[in-house]
Amino acid sequence: MSPLPTTLPAWLALLESRHAEVHIDMGLARVEAVKQAMGLQFTCPVIMVAGTNGKGSTCAMLEAILLRAGYKVGLYIKPHFLDFNERVRVNGDLASDGALVAAFDAVEACRGEVSLTYFEFTTLAILHLLAGSKLDVAILEVGLGGRLDAVNVIDADVAIVTSVDIDHTDYLGDTREKIGFEKAGIFRAGKPAICSDPVPPASLVAHAEAIGADLWLLGRDFNYSGDKQQWNYGGREQRRNALAYPSLRGANQLLNASAALAALEVLRLVVPVGAQEVRTGLVVVELPGRFQVLPGRPTVILDVAHNPHAASALAQNLGNMGFHPFTYAVFGVMQDKDIAGVVAPMAAHIDHWCLAQLPSPRSASTEQVAGIVDQLAPDDGKPGERSVRRFADPALAYADALSRAGENDRIVVFGSFYTVAGVMAARKPSHH
Repeated sequence: MSPLPTTLPAWLALLESRHAEVHIDMGLARVEAVKQAMGLQFTCPVIMVAGTNGKGSTCAMLEAILLRAGYKVGLYIKPHFLDFNERVRVNGDLASDGALVAAFDAVEACRGEVSLTYFEFTTLAILHLLAGSKLDVAILEVGLGGRLDAVNVIDADVAIVTSVDIDHTDYLGDTREKIGFEKAGIFRAGKPAICSDPVPPASLVAHAEAIGADLWLLGRDFNYSGDKQQWNYGGREQRRNALAYPSLRGANQLLNASAALAALEVLRLVVPVGAQEVRTGLVVVELPGRFQVLPGRPTVILDVAHNPHAASALAQNLGNMGFHPFTYAVFGVMQDKDIAGVVAPMAAHIDHWCLAQLPSPRSASTEQVAGIVDQLAPDDGKPGERSVRRFADPALAYADALSRAGENDRIVVFGSFYTVAGVMAARKPSHH
């Protein structure tokens, strides 16, 4: 037996090297077995959030509101941009390396002969860390789908599905009905199941009814209304009026905020939250890489839109931003995505494409992406006012956009998490 790693980077390197050898068997039996061996359970309410888009925003709003209300809140959110520690927060603070190393040790001590993927192992470690943190509320974001996601070994007290759209078709199926069924796998009998998708798949509704979950549907059990200044939430028994718009910008954020407020309505007897905490929480919430507009000029927007649904929302948000002479895109994407479906809604908003190769074997080649952009980008015959360039990584693509953009122009960095993380890393001042 070689000794266990003692640092977080060494642990992550070990898990990545093991991960290459583990065949992904899509069941939860292995994770469940290790969970039982660890005696892993939560003594506080657990809110679980799944969805194609919007789950990170919904988790961040719940965390911000509950922290304002004075509760001790744990959050598991993914993926991370620069440091693994970003995946877990206790009381708003990132988990320390030491706490994560101890949690990895705990999983290793109980796993015996059971092989776990990188995601399964790190999920069990983070759940163990949160379960031992004497929390008032735990918020858990689902990674992929729901039914077979490692997070789903925990029984949620409230389950939220934000939106159901086409993504990860290799694992989840290629229709909204198939994907809706996978997402609904986080629902539990007799427990509230909230869906904020305006057009929920019939499969999701049918599954909730079949298992006897208490289904909350947008437009039937809860809804929102608003004008330019403020908005209102109405639930089954609770109204919240004169709310500030969430500081997270973008078209779908009231759907996400409504789902968060429906979850708080469900839990109002266990973790009551006042009107002022809701208002302040919505104003102070932050989430990197989701239509994040950075200060300074030219305007830089970071958005991890990598499926058609998210790209359409990003395009709508860009359209609402007012006039910019030129828009530069720094774009890199995985080859298993619907690349044309992502490029199409964006094409009318972009003048100059800076395409980046990503540091992953799954990266789409810049050549392939350039071919799709050439087909879809409008050709309005203005030479020099359109360009498509290719770069070896996101940092180089961003440097090119920055060198050409005027101070009134804007740069939108979008696509994979790797694209946004590459630019975030490049923007960090170099430490000498």
